[in-house]
Amino acid sequence: MIEYDALPAIYGSPAYVYDLDRVDRARAELVESLPAGATLLYSLKANPHVAVVRTLVEGGCRPEISSTGELAAALQGGGEPAGFVYTGPGKTAGEIAAALDAGVRTFSVESPTDLRRVAGIARGRGVTARCLLRVNGAEAAGHAGMRMTGAASQFGTDAELLAGMRAELTGPDTDGARIVGFHFFPVTNAIDGDALLAELLGSIRTADRLRTELGVEVTQLDLGGGFACPFATPGERPRYPGLRVALEAELDTRFPGWRTGEVEVAFESGRHLVGDSGTLLCSVSDVKHSRGTRFVVLDAGINHLGGLSGIGRLLPLSATPLAGAPVPGPADAPADGPGEPTRLVGPLCTPADTLGRGATELPPVTPGQVLAIPNVGAYGATASLIGFLSRPGAVEIAVRGAEVVSATRLELVRTPVTAAGTVPAAAPDTATGTATGTAGSSRTDAAAGANDGANDGTNDGTNAGTTGSVNGGVNGGGWDPAFPAVLRSVLPRLAGSDAEVGPDDSLRVAGLDSLALVEVLVRLEETYAVTIPDELLTPEVFETPRGLWTLLGSVRA
Repeated sequence: MIEYDALPAIYGSPAYVYDLDRVDRARAELVESLPAGATLLYSLKANPHVAVVRTLVEGGCRPEISSTGELAAALQGGGEPAGFVYTGPGKTAGEIAAALDAGVRTFSVESPTDLRRVAGIARGRGVTARCLLRVNGAEAAGHAGMRMTGAASQFGTDAELLAGMRAELTGPDTDGARIVGFHFFPVTNAIDGDALLAELLGSIRTADRLRTELGVEVTQLDLGGGFACPFATPGERPRYPGLRVALEAELDTRFPGWRTGEVEVAFESGRHLVGDSGTLLCSVSDVKHSRGTRFVVLDAGINHLGGLSGIGRLLPLSATPLAGAPVPGPADAPADGPGEPTRLVGPLCTPADTLGRGATELPPVTPGQVLAIPNVGAYGATASLIGFLSRPGAVEIAVRGAEVVSATRLELVRTPVTAAGTVPAAAPDTATGTATGTAGSSRTDAAAGANDGANDGTNDGTNAGTTGSVNGGVNGGGWDPAFPAVLRSVLPRLAGSDAEVGPDDSLRVAGLDSLALVEVLVRLEETYAVTIPDELLTPEVFETPRGLWTLLGSVRA
């Protein structure tokens, strides 16, 4: 096994460590608690790290995503987009288009407006989207975790209102979408297994009633999750041994075709699958005593963990010194008093940078010691204020057994954005050197696509539209061999592929994110000895290889 206390000296501090073997164990144990043959969806919002996603996909989970950034992470993690479920209460035209272009076909829709938006974009692409109506149950069935529905909520449509919306849900403006079932997610982080069971049983009964009221032929039923895990404190994941038998019995009564695959039954989990896989290693920078309180200053702050602390919501937190000789403190440093109130604070220049209060169980520590904060594999790095004060992000290290699988750092990158509707210059004709083509318009709202930032904190600045045809050697891949070679050298889903790069292929699907975007531009400028002005970097340029080649032609003229 890897000695965690040695990792900061090798890779830097602070550092998240994700144990992929623990991820595998959590998945296997949860599957055993669910109805046999049920689909388990991984909610990438908990942790979109590609190594974590790949581990769960290889174990049989399918991605549940809520942004184009999560879409990119799910693709990089090896997921098949036809099996993704795209959720969220504020899906924009740009991200719906990007998902459809990537091959996603299943969407959770929150309202008739959301349904019509998905339907219209799918219809324009000549495909049919499978839609799950997200339901806000009429009342809470139990007392478990933080409520998502069962009260006034931004999530889903109130169950008691759906019957009166039948005409809205089946009108001609919904052509392009087919309602195939329902989506529930009443609670999150439910520790009490009996209370969680009551919620899930209530959702099954509500789905049975609604399919009759709405005339829906249910082929997919997403019951959500709510499976818990401790956060930043010691403890184990709760087990749910009573779920399988009771849920199977209720499904047999309400949806008897589920055992033969006529109805796919799905559950979602994020924190339960990855929470206990993560440990945050951080170093003590200073220990200060002020008017009866000990302040332990760490190199990790709310920009690395616990972003909710920055808005005044302090969660309990526990840190443990790791083995290894501490660095001696100054000789005149005041000694830690027994039971002295302690605050764990970070390096940011703001009093909001407080990770935890009242940590009196922390033993005496000195600058240089490495502390370990457990159970932060979910809602850690990407749920924090990673842009605040522009300090570097934490290193993220994925391990399996005694092997370091990967070590990376998440960074923010500023990318150019131009006014919506800007049209890039046409490519010059290869024979005459004059511009003879025109760029077509985007099929979807370019501004919406340009502002759908990835959940790694970057703004990808792309959407899923395609530009119209351009004369001058771009049709049919008429570019020189160096151009596709540049794309293959940067974009992960093209690397090592012998397939022809098509002029209208989606660069987003090929793996173009904000970091890759900058790298592509730099390599094109080096390869063709040109400088590409920022004012030409419109969202349309980065949709397809055609757009990039058109841009390149305009600056080479």
